[in-house]
Amino acid sequence: MNVQLIFSAIGVIVLLVVSILKFKIHPFISLLIASILIGVLSGLTPEEILESVTNGMGGTLGFVATIVGLGSIFGGILESSGGVSSLASWLVKKIGFKNAPWAMLLSGFLIAIPVFFDVAFIILLPMAMALRDQTKKQLVLYAMPLLAGLAIAHTFIPPTPGPVAVADILGVELGWVILIGIFVGLPTAFICGPPLAKRFTKHISIDRNYKRVSSISQLPNPIAVLIMIVLPISLVVIRTVMQEQDGQEYLATRFSYLINIIGHPFSALLLANLSVWYFLGIRRGISVDQLFTISSKSLVPAGGIILLTGAGGAFKQSLIDSGIGVMIAESINLAMFPPFLIGFVVSAVVRLLQGSATVAMVTGAGIMAPILLGTDISQMQKAVLVISIASGASVFSHVNDSGFWLVKEYLGLTEKQTFQTWTVMTTLIALSGLFFSTLIWYVMLFVF
Repeated sequence: MNVQLIFSAIGVIVLLVVSILKFKIHPFISLLIASILIGVLSGLTPEEILESVTNGMGGTLGFVATIVGLGSIFGGILESSGGVSSLASWLVKKIGFKNAPWAMLLSGFLIAIPVFFDVAFIILLPMAMALRDQTKKQLVLYAMPLLAGLAIAHTFIPPTPGPVAVADILGVELGWVILIGIFVGLPTAFICGPPLAKRFTKHISIDRNYKRVSSISQLPNPIAVLIMIVLPISLVVIRTVMQEQDGQEYLATRFSYLINIIGHPFSALLLANLSVWYFLGIRRGISVDQLFTISSKSLVPAGGIILLTGAGGAFKQSLIDSGIGVMIAESINLAMFPPFLIGFVVSAVVRLLQGSATVAMVTGAGIMAPILLGTDISQMQKAVLVISIASGASVFSHVNDSGFWLVKEYLGLTEKQTFQTWTVMTTLIALSGLFFSTLIWYVMLFVF
């Protein structure tokens, strides 16, 4: 084992974090620089280094760019058509004002799957304030469960960009990530939702008014909106489960062949896009020009995430092609330090140092991918690893995280109050995610 080479790789990783944190170099550029340095230090030729970076970028972007792009357009039309507000209002009415905090939690959980975290929060915050006005209770009782639902789904359940990127870098079927994400996310939401918000009300008082003017006169059918969100996720999960149970034999029937086609994440999200384009767009009087504009604007925030993920793929490939990944794997006792725990710690450290959950996820996945080479870890176990990396990337949101300031400004909190609520909640989400990931991991070992 080349100990010097391993320490060189550690030095590159430290340099990667410092370049982002100290010199404010964009993570996309920093990851590409780190990828090239890994190749140089390991003795690869210039041609081999550039080929490794190209293959890593291309192999990752082929899948991630399509999923994130389709998911962004789907969420953009869903938000612009009023579908987000319609579903949230319907859930509050059905669950009742007495249980409105649970309705806000569920609204956030469902809506954050197709819609970006910050957009969904800004859209639904006026509803939390309306509930505050009607019930005369603390705003934190409704706002924090909403934030919990948004944060948990955005962290754990594809097609949100973070888990999609990690899944692709680690080579995991999205269906398993969705299933494990739900199994971990639901109990985590129960712990970090209304019960935690109720504790916050004892020492946090928010006096904040925020109104968002909507130009939509009539909201779409909430049942239709719910079906459109659940349908693509269900198709991907069904396809994954059928493949696991029957192997390639399921292709023998036409029905199974159809599921294999439409259950692929590409096809499932294409169907979801066509459904919102027609039912929430054309049928409700939105012109094709407006839909085109909405779709184009929706892709703007996705561009940076896509390139960042591609750079993460290049970093992973450099670690593999240089042989450093194998050396790191050989130096780690996976029985003593299981992969899900290593992944959690790595992403948590990156998150604490530089703030971005997406950067933490991509970096953690890039480091973990070579460690898995040569192991017999199953797809389900890899899915648990995806969730544990995502959990670590959500820990202790503080002043270097844009989400910290978004919550502070829109809720009118002081820095201290934001630490007492949002930071505490994100840390509890991370630890709960790790706990339930650990539980599922060892259940799999004993059962399977």
